[in-house]
Amino acid sequence: MASDPEQPPQACPVDHKTREAWLEKARATQAAQPPAAIPTGESCESGSIDQSTASKPSVLSKFTRFSLDTSREVSTIPRAQPSAPVASAAAGSHSPANNEQESGSDAKSGNWIYPSEQMFFDAMKRKNYDPQAPDMKSIVPIHNAVNEKAWQEIKAWEKGRGSEACGGPRLVSFSGQATALTPRARFNSLLGYQPPFDRHDWIVDRCGQQIEYVIDFYSGRDEGKSGKSLNFYLDVRPKLNSVEGCRMRVMKFFGL
Repeated sequence: MASDPEQPPQACPVDHKTREAWLEKARATQAAQPPAAIPTGESCESGSIDQSTASKPSVLSKFTRFSLDTSREVSTIPRAQPSAPVASAAAGSHSPANNEQESGSDAKSGNWIYPSEQMFFDAMKRKNYDPQAPDMKSIVPIHNAVNEKAWQEIKAWEKGRGSEACGGPRLVSFSGQATALTPRARFNSLLGYQPPFDRHDWIVDRCGQQIEYVIDFYSGRDEGKSGKSLNFYLDVRPKLNSVEGCRMRVMKFFGL
């Protein structure tokens, strides 16, 4: 098949427009209650992410008087080491740029590390956005939990594809493309469905082979828990810019 136009340009892995999209969704649940946080490890299988208050140690921001947490959560997502050569999935493909200060990897586990509340806030300030410090208490754990759900979806796609031979799939890089609709999202929008509020492009290492994925983030239904839950639907699939990506999508369509 021809190269898929879903392929993005290089971008910061936690894009600042992406942050703003997440903030808007988090603020929608805060009108009736104080800022809240999701306990790390909360299950997302139902698509609903429940929020509960949680206090954390904090320090003064250099940009604000509101206290923000500087601790960082280690993800469950293994990081492909930059020193390991990885074959490109498609000719002319460009991996999204990684910001080591905002991501990086855990020395013990080798997994990706999520940015702290302080890092989210400071980065947005540097880019002349207008974040509200209290929002960080909600948006950071929500962002982390949904990314964990996205990784679970990718592992389901990768199951039985050969990565077990080298310890499982690993994430090479990722980027946020909040304003770039994928062809599927654009088509669904023309049919009258709501567009996704965010998009991510992830590149996964499968024992030396790169597989590129696209993730559309949709707001889920309220489910009668207004003010207590924030629901998401994730549409995760391989891109159609490689033979392997096309093969996986066809097999999925036929239930194989």
